[in-house]
Amino acid sequence: MKPLNGKVALVAGATRGAGRGIAIELGAAGATVYVTGRTTRTRRSEYTRPETIEETAELVSNAGGRGIAVQVDHLDPYQVQALIARIENEQGRLDILVNDVWGAEYLAQWNVPVWEHSLERGLRMLRLAIDTHIITSHFAIPLLIQNKNGLVIEITDGTAEYNDKNYRLSLFYDLAKTSVIRMAQSLAHELSPYKCTAVAVTPGWMRSEIMLEHYGVKEENWRDATVKEPHFIISESPRFVGRAVAALAGDPEVARWNGDSVSSGKLAQVYGFYDLDGSQPDCWRYLVEVQDAGKPANAAGYR
Repeated sequence: MKPLNGKVALVAGATRGAGRGIAIELGAAGATVYVTGRTTRTRRSEYTRPETIEETAELVSNAGGRGIAVQVDHLDPYQVQALIARIENEQGRLDILVNDVWGAEYLAQWNVPVWEHSLERGLRMLRLAIDTHIITSHFAIPLLIQNKNGLVIEITDGTAEYNDKNYRLSLFYDLAKTSVIRMAQSLAHELSPYKCTAVAVTPGWMRSEIMLEHYGVKEENWRDATVKEPHFIISESPRFVGRAVAALAGDPEVARWNGDSVSSGKLAQVYGFYDLDGSQPDCWRYLVEVQDAGKPANAAGYR
């Protein structure tokens, strides 16, 4: 079954992490997926990491879809405009837009007040997290709304409920992630007359390439990291949030989520999908009830 056969998706920011996991799962559901980012096999972004958009496109195709890699800096309106013109020329439509551009893991200074945080790094973080999404939506949505049931997914960190009650580690990071949630709410209002939908989606504690590297493990032995950080037991693979997005994209009643802020764990319970290990990690409930409550790490009943 390929519920997204004939559908065209753009995953903006698909070089690694959530974007790569989402692109793969959209491909597995049969979609043609344009994957964008700044790092290619011949040129690296400021991240200076090895993952490339070409690798992501190949993974999409290997999963059963069609992956198309396009190098794009989503802060450059001209590059984004050219990208959308290419999609329209090659496909004649856009059904799914995933705004996943982030690129600021190395810019945040955790638990540092605004007057001590690097202003340059903080403002760069906001540009990467917010401006990129707005620029991409500005150019992509006119193509998306040409057909009913178009879907815009805003990828963030934390649900609205959690972020409203918790300080997210720095003013800049907090503002970046809550702004994306509000962006989805605004887009939901603007898309409604066109029978299209916008949803903010957050993964849980995601085992991205950077996170695995930080703990010195690979996906195959990720549980070894719980020796260093016991609460890592609630973590999830990037494919889990990918399956969340694919489930939304394949839902004919997806408009019921319009303007909502939802987690991969919540969507797993609604749609019945699982992570690669066959579990359904419910990270945000775990954070509130176990980790933030100061209880010993124990994922029983949470995955």
